Amino acid sequence: MRDEPASIEVDEFLPHPPAKVWRALTDPDLLARWLMPNDFKPVVGHRFAFTTRPIPNIGFDGIIACRVLELDEPRLLRIAWGGGGLDTTVTWRLVPEGRGTRMFIRHTGFDLDDPVHAFAFRGMGSGWRSHVLRALHRTLTNLP
Repeated sequence: MRDEPASIEVDEFLPHPPAKVWRALTDPDLLARWLMPNDFKPVVGHRFAFTTRPIPNIGFDGIIACRVLELDEPRLLRIAWGGGGLDTTVTWRLVPEGRGTRMFIRHTGFDLDDPVHAFAFRGMGSGWRSHVLRALHRTLTNLP
């Protein structure tokens, strides 16, 4: 049994100014391009959902129920992220660095003793670091 929930931590340099990265994080249409379709609004307390492919064998219907917990433009976005047995938190922190932005992603709250959490931790850990970041880079590159 673990005392502390597990976290996924990502540290990525983006060669774009913080305001542009913030726009990609908080504009629902742009967010849908690199993460998932959603009904996000950058308002603390706003409840929204991401929709993705269901995974019936683990009881995941493809709906990620979220709520905006904290917003500090253009530095910090923290959301509750739940669905398929998960009750986790995702935080994006943006720090200006040279002509770009250092983005830190922290997805916390995984109980690795729970098979559903362990499965999600493995999948999301590789997902945040690979295809999600690639899609974000593409989205940012194509923005004016």
